[in-house]
Amino acid sequence: MITIAIANQKGGVGKTTTAINLATALAATGSRVLLVDLDPQGNASTGLGLQSSQRDWTSYDLLLGEGTLNDCIVASDVPGLSLIPATVDLSGAEIELVSRDDRSHALRNALAGSAQYDVCLIDCPPSLGLLTVNALVASDSVLVPLQCEFFALEGLSQLLQTVERVRTRFNDALSVIGVALTMYDRRNRLTEQVSDDVRSVLGPIVFDTVIPRNVRLSEAPSHGVPALIYDHRCAGSAAYIDLARELIDRLPKEEIAA
Repeated sequence: MITIAIANQKGGVGKTTTAINLATALAATGSRVLLVDLDPQGNASTGLGLQSSQRDWTSYDLLLGEGTLNDCIVASDVPGLSLIPATVDLSGAEIELVSRDDRSHALRNALAGSAQYDVCLIDCPPSLGLLTVNALVASDSVLVPLQCEFFALEGLSQLLQTVERVRTRFNDALSVIGVALTMYDRRNRLTEQVSDDVRSVLGPIVFDTVIPRNVRLSEAPSHGVPALIYDHRCAGSAAYIDLARELIDRLPKEEIAA
């Protein structure tokens, strides 16, 4: 199973939207996809139509060893896409994990040995705390959604430092698979400037595809479905399909379903 953390410590940059729609696009290729909601806000769970009352076993239970991987997996309405949901209980997991010897490896240990899925995407919280560290330790790579705004590069620098520390101390195989520019508005000169700056600093690690500001992307979560299902013809859906193609090109071919 290829595991990818979708992370950025800034909130509102499109992490959850990216996680949901990339997972849907990958599932549409025939891959067996698992989405782990590791954000106490539980937006990925809500965005896939899972009500709070349906979240009997969650990522909180998985992290603390109170439920097995199979206990916590819920089938979504998207064929080929399963979910480990989250609730606000997850906000207490960091405190409860602190005293444990495996506090940085709890998620990795819980996911270890799973052969049910080809790809696992982890939707991280908007912080660089213990939950995000667990996601990075459990992952093969990191995908960074980056909003096209003034402070983008400053926040990215902090995240990359954290990735490097995790790589040095816990997971020497961890890499950054790509940076995806989100909330892209071609009418805004600042957007173009930020895009040029990011590409000049990071080069080919930045995906060619940009995710535009799009009303349909914002509307889809309120209907409990990914944008790719809500309106597959909108500009946002088309962009995520293109981003999924780029991501697939960067994945080890022998490990992902044809």
